[in-house]
Amino acid sequence: MMSETVQILSDNIELEQSPLHTDEMTLNMGPQHPSTHGVLRVILKTDGEIIKDAKPFIGYLHRCFEKHAENVQWQMVIPFTDRMDYLASMNNNFGYVIGVEKLMCIEVNERVEYLRIITAELNRIASHLIALGTYGLDIGAFTPFLHMFREREHILDLFEEICGARLLYNFMWVGGLSHDAPDGWAQKVLEFCDYFDPKVKDYNDLLSFNKIFIERTADVGVIPPEVGISYGVSGPSLRGSGVDFDLRKNESYSVYDRFEFNTAVGEGLKGTVGDCWDRYWVRILEMEESIKIIRQAVKDLPDGDVKEKIPKIVKVPKGEIYQRTETPRGELGYFIVSEGDKVPYRVKVRSPAFCNLSVLQAIAPGVMIADLVAIIGSLDIVLGEIDR
Repeated sequence: MMSETVQILSDNIELEQSPLHTDEMTLNMGPQHPSTHGVLRVILKTDGEIIKDAKPFIGYLHRCFEKHAENVQWQMVIPFTDRMDYLASMNNNFGYVIGVEKLMCIEVNERVEYLRIITAELNRIASHLIALGTYGLDIGAFTPFLHMFREREHILDLFEEICGARLLYNFMWVGGLSHDAPDGWAQKVLEFCDYFDPKVKDYNDLLSFNKIFIERTADVGVIPPEVGISYGVSGPSLRGSGVDFDLRKNESYSVYDRFEFNTAVGEGLKGTVGDCWDRYWVRILEMEESIKIIRQAVKDLPDGDVKEKIPKIVKVPKGEIYQRTETPRGELGYFIVSEGDKVPYRVKVRSPAFCNLSVLQAIAPGVMIADLVAIIGSLDIVLGEIDR
């Protein structure tokens, strides 16, 4: 009996002294998880709470946009562009119609240009409000979400008044706009700017400088500039890493070169340059810059007929073009090929959210599962654009 007890004690001592081995666990995050911002599935390999690998799987929302574009007339593609990044439909319209107009050598009048920029910047604010409000929800803050959606409703009211829709607009057409601004609409836009300006301070008091929010986002998910560039990251997700690049300034299109505004970049105010907090902060600053652009555009809004250059039959000359614009999520590019027919030969889309999501595998290893929620939210992805 005594010898058996000694043997058991000896075995226990050897077990305690041997190195501890843990099994690698594979977890499915999504495609129903609310923090994946759509039907995104991420397969996680974890060591306890620490992520060793995070591989995104997409395709659950695929709607064949590019194939549809090959089978409908040029103007009829526009409603399909609405449904990619459905939170920034105006910006999706913008890039496509500019590209087709260049192929057709159409120059729209200045009223069209100014109204396009006003609506695009209003949509940028509305999109950022959703991004920031839902990001607060991801981290655990509910109140900022209600405040930001309240302000977004004012923008949707303005869109409903100018084109009749609140989400999918089909507003920008090749050669012009579907509707002109009704009487008094420009004044309502200025009233919204006056109303919105002080709200940004409220967001900062509620969320931006909240101690818990900073601890959850600062120094988390850092994207070094060289990593962001190599993965094709763009928009606020790249500018959050301190890269001063904005297509509205660096490769100005439409009449953006006439307006004074600053490019918001991350500076590491609360942590490391390029972390989740910096990406969040850039979107806060961009909303203020969009208000500056809107005020200038409304002030100088010229007269004109917004439909005078719209062709009755759109037959685009043979050729090809790559047109890129700055959407709320980054560089949206349309590679458009025409064979001289009434339908496009090819419309290939470069999705900013797709490229931004691709960097996840590079920055996720080593963080905790809870931090992955913060990282995905900070990239501000929309699956309708990723899957198309």
